[in-house]
Amino acid sequence: ADAVAVPPLQTQLLQNYPNPFNPDVWIPYELAVDAPVSIEIYNATGQLVRALELGIKPPGRYISKERAAYWDGRTQSGERAVSGVYFYVLKAGDFAATQKMVILK
Repeated sequence: ADAVAVPPLQTQLLQNYPNPFNPDVWIPYELAVDAPVSIEIYNATGQLVRALELGIKPPGRYISKERAAYWDGRTQSGERAVSGVYFYVLKAGDFAATQKMVILK
């Protein structure tokens, strides 16, 4: 962590990598302010597949594999998510944004 780094001007959700992916994926984001962060993953029909509670995070860029949110490609019940299109929603305080990702077997 670089103390002199300027925090991002705005909170934003970036594109997951790799995309498409199998079996696991990283979800990068940037935070402009301290916020409790969660990422919810939904399938194409809008059902919640997995919720990742990341806790309260300080401002910064969470982009590298060491810092980005990580999803192991499994559902809440521990099964492998099936191939297809998924949507992921970053919630950080009052901020919310959605991106699309693809699982390809």
